[in-house]
Parts: sequence; structure tokens; C-alpha cells
Amino acid sequence: METTNLTSKKVSFHTLGCRLNFSESGSIAQGFVDRGYEVVEFGNQADVVFLNTCTVTDGADSTCRNLIRKAQASSPEAKIVVAGCYAQMEADKIKNMQGVDLILGTSEKYKVFDYLDSEADQEVHIDKSSDFWGAATTLADSHTRAFLKIQDGCNYVCSFCIIPFARGRSRTISVEDAIREAKELAAKGFKEIVLTGVNIGEYEAISGEKLTDLVKLIADIPTVERLRLGSVEPNTMTRELLETLKATGKYQDHFHIPMQSGSDAILTSMRRKYNSTQYKEIISMVRSYFPQAAFGADVIVGYPGETEEQFLETFNLLRTLPITHFHVFPYSKRKGTTASKMDNHIQTSVKKDRVRTLMMLGDAKLDEFSANFVGNTTNVLFENEADGFWEGYSSNYLRVRVKSTENLKNEVRSVRVDSYVGGKLIGTI
Repeated sequence: METTNLTSKKVSFHTLGCRLNFSESGSIAQGFVDRGYEVVEFGNQADVVFLNTCTVTDGADSTCRNLIRKAQASSPEAKIVVAGCYAQMEADKIKNMQGVDLILGTSEKYKVFDYLDSEADQEVHIDKSSDFWGAATTLADSHTRAFLKIQDGCNYVCSFCIIPFARGRSRTISVEDAIREAKELAAKGFKEIVLTGVNIGEYEAISGEKLTDLVKLIADIPTVERLRLGSVEPNTMTRELLETLKATGKYQDHFHIPMQSGSDAILTSMRRKYNSTQYKEIISMVRSYFPQAAFGADVIVGYPGETEEQFLETFNLLRTLPITHFHVFPYSKRKGTTASKMDNHIQTSVKKDRVRTLMMLGDAKLDEFSANFVGNTTNVLFENEADGFWEGYSSNYLRVRVKSTENLKNEVRSVRVDSYVGGKLIGTI
């Protein structure tokens, strides 16, 4: 659609949750730009404020209220839109929040323009659509790395997870459409593409097309220099996929592989599709192809009935594995899930202590991993500048900063790492 500067209206976005949400916000932001809106930073005065929500944890309620209050303070006359997973699952709660004009579910948020001109005090549009809505980062949302959505929804039935209820069953983009979108991203100047979804390992089973074919074709786009996958379920990581990623020469050596627990009893109760031994074997398999890889892992502590011994099993597994980026969450009771109906829910104070313990372990492991790169060189995609220093990410997702007077935004440069200070690698181009 061509830009039609018919208005001088402004829109601001605040996006919570996963990379998938960020890719969707990017596409919606571009829709506003195409209609003549200017995208401004959240907290600035705007005519429309779009809150793209997440419902993974039980803090969504208070977070949503705080964002609405901030939007009202900065833009008293704005139309406030609450959209996404939390809106899908808790529309009745949001209806009671003062100041909300429009509530849109996970599919309806793409139709925001159909509802914006309504004069009704408050509208709610929640749909259980099974359509696949494509999404990708756009120039409108100012990211350097491009997130390309290739899959949505999930067919797994993990006992703790609300996402299948919020986003529906698994569905995918076709390889042909994904390549078209990837080429459009490359034409806009993006040099790194991250393939995202709720469970991208389901891609072949749902689409009938091979994820490895999609990866090869994106890697063949000449101006795409770097490629990553979003979160990949352990049981869907295969040698064929790893061989393909390695062969591209463009895949970055960072993997996000959810673990959730190191206790086999807890994993069974969670209905995960692997045990702790299999998880260790998967990490080892990835390391055999990418020896310098950094690993991120989601971990839930305080799952109903989790004993101190079972928590220590998780601690010890994380301690021994080369996990460097910890994403630790206290168990959240989500209405409608199997785990919410279980006995022996853990006290909040115990969950907080366990989160703190794992985060301290994670910080120590990331420090040790990062310090090992001092004296070496690494390629960095630079994203932003502050106080004369440019910052970006290495291939294995370590934060790197260099002092430079050049404009390095969206540039990939080789950096010699001189030191590791304050959680960041300091280097010289």
C-alpha cells in the first residue's frame, strides 16, 4: 500500500513478551505508517496508543493497568487499544480497566483499522480464527535485526502453558511467502533475519514443507548476512536442521532451547516431550556442530509440588550444561491449564528465592563465558550509539561496545575484544 499522508496523526506502541509479538507489532506499525500516521516513542503524545500484550505470567494484569495509566498521562485524548494474548484471554478484566477504548484478540489485532473510527465507548473483538497472519519487522519500528514470523499457535498440551488457548492451534506460512517476505526485508536493508514462532519446530509437520528448505533459501539471499532461529523445542532439534544451519555459513552460533526443569518427575508432570538426559544429549549434539555456541533456556521454578531436591536437580543441570542466557520464571497459575488445578502450590517467597538463586548462577556463567572471548575477534552487528560508544551483538549473542565516531548502525564489523566490563565486551574495530 502506498503512503497516503492524509493525516498528521501519531501512534505509539508498547510490546510485551516474545519476539513473535515484536514481529507482529512491526507489521501493524507499518499499517499505521501506510495510513499516514507517524510512529512515536511510547510515552510521547499520540492519537492512538497500541498495547500488544502477553499472558505468559500472572503479572499481566498489573502491567496492563500501569501501561494504560502511562498512556493516559501522556496522551489524555488518545484512543487506547489493548491487543494480543492477554486481551484474548482476559477481555472481561480489561473491560473493567478505565481508559481502554478497544480490546482486540490475537487475530483481531490485525484488523485494528476496521475499528479505529468507531465512536463507541468501548469495543471488544475476540475471535478464535485459525488463519495465519504474516508478520515481520518493518522500518516503522526501528529494529536492526528483522524478526520474520513463520509459525503461530501450538499443538502441544504442556500442563502450565496458556499460549495454545490464546493463539490457537499451530499454523504456518508457506515457504514461498516466507521467502518473498525475507527478500522484502533484505531490500529494506536488514542484514540479520530471525525466524520466529510459538513452536517453529512444528513447521514441517503442519505445513508439509521442510524448514531446512526455508532456511537454505533465505540464506541464499545475497544481502542477508546473518540468520538466527527463535526458540526451538528440544524434541524438534534434528541433525538435519543443524547440518543445514552449519552449511549456510550465515547461521549465528546462539540457540534458545527451552528446558523448563531439570527434574524428570517435574518434566513428566509438565507433559514435556523429553527428559533431562535427552536434553543434555540435544545440547551436546548442537555443540558438536557449533563448538562456540551460546545457549539460552527458559526455566520455570516453583511448579506445583516442586520439592527442594527437584529444584536442586534443575540447579545442577544448569550448572553443568553450557547454558549462558538464563530466562527464569516463577510458576504462574494460569486459569484453564492442568497445572492450575494441582495441589501443593509453592509459596511466592519460595519461588522468589529460587528465581534469585538461578539468576545468580546465570550471571556467573554468562560472565565466565564472556570473559573467555577477551583477546579474540568476533563479528558484531551494531544497533545503537550512546555517549560515543556503539553497541551491538556478537554471533553468539554477547553484547559488545566499541568507541567510534563512525555511523555503525546496521553495520557488521569484525571487533577485537579487549576486555569484559559491566556485563559487556569492550573492543576495537
